Amino acid sequence: MSGEISTAIIVAGLVVICVLSVKSYMKKLRNGCCGGGDGPEKKVKVADKNKEHYSYTVQAVIDGMVCGNCATRVENAFNRMDGVWARVDLGQKQATIRSKEPLKEEDIKDVVRQAGYTVMKIS
Repeated sequence: MSGEISTAIIVAGLVVICVLSVKSYMKKLRNGCCGGGDGPEKKVKVADKNKEHYSYTVQAVIDGMVCGNCATRVENAFNRMDGVWARVDLGQKQATIRSKEPLKEEDIKDVVRQAGYTVMKIS
């Protein structure tokens, strides 16, 4: 009898774990992997997309991006800045950041950090 009770408790625990896992997975499907509760991140549009107007270009390898929502979040963080136009390649985990004025390495790291990610390398 006590063996049956132990088995029932273990099965009940496994069922609870499975239910919580499915709920978590469904939330990620709805909101993106990074948990943006308002749905997909909307892209910030840059008015000036003429590459010739941007004298400086920096490549930044960024850790922590795993979905399109993540990439858009990083792009938006830069594209909200005056005189900056960024594009993120999620597959390469890399941002190309164009600017009209030079950007300090620490400022680039701060923008990425505030978006929730980490700069691994800047070139």
